[in-house]
Amino acid sequence: MNPPCARCNKVVYPTEKVNCLDKYWHKGCFSCETCKMTLNMKNYKGFEKRPYCNVHYPTSTFTSVVDTPENLRLKKQSQIQSQVLYKEEFEKSKGKVSTVVDTPEMLRLRKTQGQISNIKYHEEFEKARMGGETPQSPTAVYQPPAEPVRQAAAAPAPAPAPAQSPPPSAGKRYRAVYDYTAADNDEVSFVDGDVVLDVQQIDEGWMYGRVQRTGEQGMLPANYVEAM
Repeated sequence: MNPPCARCNKVVYPTEKVNCLDKYWHKGCFSCETCKMTLNMKNYKGFEKRPYCNVHYPTSTFTSVVDTPENLRLKKQSQIQSQVLYKEEFEKSKGKVSTVVDTPEMLRLRKTQGQISNIKYHEEFEKARMGGETPQSPTAVYQPPAEPVRQAAAAPAPAPAPAQSPPPSAGKRYRAVYDYTAADNDEVSFVDGDVVLDVQQIDEGWMYGRVQRTGEQGMLPANYVEAM
């Protein structure tokens, strides 16, 4: 059975049938809805299942909203409400501390930063030792044992007396495990590996001895040497 034409509602025979926009048309009835110009399958444009030419094809337009007093009031009220909600959220979140989970990646980065800090410290320490400067303190560093603090008397100390001869040799020998630079006239300087002879214990933190390499004798910190 032959279908009817979508334009004239008459029967469409196969020799003059156009199947388009889910409808059947006579070739002469397949025309623009506005100007009635005859169309074909190459130059038509469909809109709501109706054919149009390129000139009269309907275009979508945006609806503009007029700024009436009521719309302006609603817009202002929405802005005020947004600001109130923002302040409430800000007050709730203020003072909270964000916790960082120790993931494997965070632990790896933390370990890498520690290794870099140690390397930088050793570089600064070597430069300072060669140039006689004090290295800067990094975040995590290795430091040699601190020099023991020599207790000072409450009253002003009198002028230092000439260094007295060390007591008879007891035959004790020590080896330096760190470099040390004398801070006073009655102390001796040495480097790591030096042998100290005739060592005498003065107190818990200081000794008296003679450096074999230089022949100098005087006081030295006890935690910078070890017994041989």
